[in-house]
Amino acid sequence: MGDRRCWLKSTYSGNEGGDCVEVSTSGDETVHVRDSYNRTGAVIGASAEAWTALIDFVAGHGSEV
Repeated sequence: MGDRRCWLKSTYSGNEGGDCVEVSTSGDETVHVRDSYNRTGAVIGASAEAWTALIDFVAGHGSEV
């Protein structure tokens, strides 16, 4: 039985390659993250609050991250 989550890839991730991740949420408000090039590999999870803090941090630091 495979992964039945609905995975979303950023619209900033083109088809040219590069570093891409996909995210999915679950009923318990966990955000799951995986490598879009290794879909059967490891999946990490974070609380919605932690994920939001990470996104806010990255957005505020631009190319410094």
